[in-house]
Amino acid sequence: MDITNVKRVLIGQPFPNSREIHERLDRVRGLAVFASDPISSNAYATEAIMSVLVVLGSGALRLTLPLAMAVATLVLLVVFSYIQTILHYPDGGGAYTVAKDNLGRYPSLLAGAALLTDYVLTVSVSVSAGVRAVTSAVPEAFDYRVIIALGAIGFITWMNLRGVRESGTVFAVPTYAFVAGVLLVIGIGIVRKLELFGVAPLPDLHGTIEAEKNLVGLAYIWLLLRAFAGGCTALTGIEAISNGIQAFKPPESKNAAATMVAMGIIAMTLFIGISFLATTMHLIPDEHGESILSQITRQITGGGLLYYWVQIFTALILFLAANTGFQDFPRLSSFLARDGFLPRWMQNRGDRLVYSSGILVLAVIASLIVIVFSANEIAMLPLYALGVMLSFTLSQAGMSRLMGKVGTLQPGESMDTDVTHIHYEPNWRTKRYINIVGATTTGIVFVILTATKFVDGAWIVAAAIPLLVFMFHRIHRHYDDVAEALTTERFNESDLDEIANVAIVPIGDIHRGTLLALQYAKRISSDVRAVCVSTQPKTRKRVEERWARFPDLTQGVELVIIDYDYRDIMTPLVDYIQWVNNEEFADKFITIVIPEFVPMDQLSQLLHNQTANILRRQLRSQPDIVIIDVPYHIAAAS
Repeated sequence: MDITNVKRVLIGQPFPNSREIHERLDRVRGLAVFASDPISSNAYATEAIMSVLVVLGSGALRLTLPLAMAVATLVLLVVFSYIQTILHYPDGGGAYTVAKDNLGRYPSLLAGAALLTDYVLTVSVSVSAGVRAVTSAVPEAFDYRVIIALGAIGFITWMNLRGVRESGTVFAVPTYAFVAGVLLVIGIGIVRKLELFGVAPLPDLHGTIEAEKNLVGLAYIWLLLRAFAGGCTALTGIEAISNGIQAFKPPESKNAAATMVAMGIIAMTLFIGISFLATTMHLIPDEHGESILSQITRQITGGGLLYYWVQIFTALILFLAANTGFQDFPRLSSFLARDGFLPRWMQNRGDRLVYSSGILVLAVIASLIVIVFSANEIAMLPLYALGVMLSFTLSQAGMSRLMGKVGTLQPGESMDTDVTHIHYEPNWRTKRYINIVGATTTGIVFVILTATKFVDGAWIVAAAIPLLVFMFHRIHRHYDDVAEALTTERFNESDLDEIANVAIVPIGDIHRGTLLALQYAKRISSDVRAVCVSTQPKTRKRVEERWARFPDLTQGVELVIIDYDYRDIMTPLVDYIQWVNNEEFADKFITIVIPEFVPMDQLSQLLHNQTANILRRQLRSQPDIVIIDVPYHIAAAS
């Protein structure tokens, strides 16, 4: 079975372009594909707040719910802003497109770099959090957490390579099962808290822990800001829908906006519910032990079927929350590649109408991060949410400027920007004020995140984002240089270098492959030279004798034998070719015809010298050299 057949078994048959519309997502699948990250972040967002507050002792954990409410308010601002983005930029691209259209190149590149960083961390953090859910229920699996995480990344990669619609169908079940299970736990918890219907009261554990530090004044405020920053992990993935609008069925914008609203409602209901129960039950976070969500579920359900339901689907949705990164990293990469800021091949779609290259690049980078951090999501959280907050700020700043453009229009008027069409909106002032408030708020949160988490690892992201922008700039400059070199403006035929009437055929012996290459060379040139490097006298003699056996085939071909006293035949061969290129035919193209026999299978190729491959690599960097391969398939001789 060759590699093509293996690919067909694993990935499936290729889809024609005409099937694209059938591969798009409805709202149900769209929510599972794009909203699994913000929904799944409820498994650890509350715990991220509590893990900071616990430094002040168990009494400080009562602040968990107020901080969660502040985070939820921020989520509402961001959701509203991105609904506006979806409606005004239906082709997708999210913060990158908004910033490019309204703020300029470098703000858009900042947004792109921030989002790419965040999507990589989405995959790493999500699968690591899923591993923690598994090890909370099965502690014996803790030592295998990295292997489990890598296996999860491999599975999600495979599913995404099979197509958007197919992955959406698979991922819908755990997403909705998680939502239903946690909502049921929250409902039972509230009923027991209020002691309704005569049920047993909610357990109040009154866990106590001594304060590690007694902080007052600015130090106390600083710690609260750190806790708030930890809770902001609940915002990750909110922008995903705005990047992938074209993945939805028509009407794309309407379906994407409705999915955004549903995502915000579900995610914040779960977040506030979990935070409320964690606060009123006086739970204490344990970084290396049972998660807060696991504690809540076990205490409320008693560890029965519902507990394992929630744990199983928590683990699954945390694993599958990585799918948000797998959807948006390749899409955003394709936008950047289209504009010349990433390699062009990242905008190409594979056999199943997905951006296969982006999917594979993301899988490799995320796997490396998992290995470096030993699949510990708590250690990765300081890196998380930094990029997404920067992109939120730039997106909302861009939208506020867009609303300013809308305000310059009169009722009934419209205008085109670089990438969208706008018209007068009577409530543009309100929308602009909300965007300004949102941009200011998320900008402040970005500063808080950077300051409070900098020494804990956020410096890595703070350094990576400008480095990525620099990389984008260099790639774009390369494409500009290529375009300038290839342009036909100011072009004259005399600008093209002449092609020399010479063809050099490197040979090691006289056999069917070299004779075929010589015949080909004679078809394209009247000056054909067969060049052989002789390291021993008997080699020269053998080549000359065999050459004389074929006078008709070798007629008109000059045999050049270079005597060399060392074993490295490449050095004299390349030196001769360079002499012909630089001295004999200076400033002209010369042609190298390389004979190469091709074995029946790839494994057999390993049994032979790689002379042709090595020669090609050495000559590729040489100017004015054209390389032609003449293959001779061994199977043809049988």
